[in-house]
Amino acid sequence: MSDTRFIILGVGLIFAGIIVLTVFGAQFDEITLQEEFRECYEYHADAPPTEIDCDIAFQNKMSFFAIVVLLIICGIASLVKGVRGRWDQDVKPEDMVGPNRSFDSRDGPNDSDQNDTK
Repeated sequence: MSDTRFIILGVGLIFAGIIVLTVFGAQFDEITLQEEFRECYEYHADAPPTEIDCDIAFQNKMSFFAIVVLLIICGIASLVKGVRGRWDQDVKPEDMVGPNRSFDSRDGPNDSDQNDTK
């Protein structure tokens, strides 16, 4: 059996990591290619390219990648905990509800909820 809360949380974290990488990761594609050269440039739509420090751009790329990896790893850990977890099954016998069980503290056969209306 599984713990549904952790599974939902894990799927949400993995989804968030992928969405963040997809939406915000495109700006770091150029830096990966420009690292091979001495000079790195930042390109603008309405202005000429400006020269930037390659080391700072690389550090920004790595910090962004670390955040995305952290989100995905937390999601995977939550999925594993949810699949292996027994949180939903650890119910005390006195708290169980279902056939032959109720929250009614009376134990006699004539003390059931059906006899309360008569």
